[in-house]
Amino acid sequence: MTQAVVIHGPRDLRLEAREEAAPGSGQVAIRIARGGICGSDLHYYQHGGFGAVRLREPMVLGHEVAGHVAALGPGVTGLAVGDAVAVNPSLPCGACRHCLAGRANHCLDMRFYGSAMRLPHVQGGFIGHLVCEAARAVALPPGMAPELAAFAEPLAVVLHAARQAGPLLGARVLVMGAGPIGCLAIAAARHAGAQEVVATDLHAAPLLFARRMGADRTIALHEDPEALAPYGLEKGHFDVVFEASGSGAALAAAIQAARPQAVVVQLGLGGDVPLALSALVAKEITLRGTFRFHEEFALAVEALARGWIDPLPLLSATLPVGEAVEAFELAGDRARAMKVQLAF
Repeated sequence: MTQAVVIHGPRDLRLEAREEAAPGSGQVAIRIARGGICGSDLHYYQHGGFGAVRLREPMVLGHEVAGHVAALGPGVTGLAVGDAVAVNPSLPCGACRHCLAGRANHCLDMRFYGSAMRLPHVQGGFIGHLVCEAARAVALPPGMAPELAAFAEPLAVVLHAARQAGPLLGARVLVMGAGPIGCLAIAAARHAGAQEVVATDLHAAPLLFARRMGADRTIALHEDPEALAPYGLEKGHFDVVFEASGSGAALAAAIQAARPQAVVVQLGLGGDVPLALSALVAKEITLRGTFRFHEEFALAVEALARGWIDPLPLLSATLPVGEAVEAFELAGDRARAMKVQLAF
């Protein structure tokens, strides 16, 4: 038997015993070591879903996971028992028109770990013994720690967003929202050669992490609501804005602070928000959405392994899986934690 972290409804998180399945053809069994609690996991825990997506049956949470290969199914090559791996939570069909056109993150039959978008729900990776397709297991170099590898998924999200932004070498970059994704966007912009990185958040506590990840200046907007105003002079200052809060007010401020023909990448999801359309048009701003990732997952693993980006300053705490409720409560408190991981 193995233990799984299962959400049944808002604030109804249970640790349940599950049978350890054997891997089938083309599959591997992975002994999960670490799992990072994501913002979407918190939405399921706190609210039972997000937007129109609601829990309709119990679901294993989690999609930021890493561990070691425990068993190989028939036909699996390139992996061996004991190999350390990061698990790509994204499984596109490979056959729909978007997959065939190189847009696998928009697959019409996507199966993404820990997602209630479809019924039956796609069970997640917060389980001690995970059976998955061998192609989802990305081998880690010797000595790479599982707590580092568990950051591959959020970093892949950010690397995909950085591709939407275009070249960042020499760019002046604004990151709005200093949660884990915003902080990783700061690090990615720095690695890509940004000349200046400014980070904002409503509160000061997350901005301590933004500084550690490479921000030149941080602005706590609750303490200084007008601090962004000078960046809006002479039609704006920033070449690229990563809006990672999902706030309508933040998006309006992003458009105001961006210079003409800048790119604003919308990373945060907070429901439908008003859009400053007149300013967007008059300044010829390009507003781009960014959704998940695909090939960037393997790139994220390599970036972490090579030390190009170090996310470990964001890791606030690691709790044993038996304390999953306490871990989720801690992860939901931005005054106390940035990223919390579960140890299996």
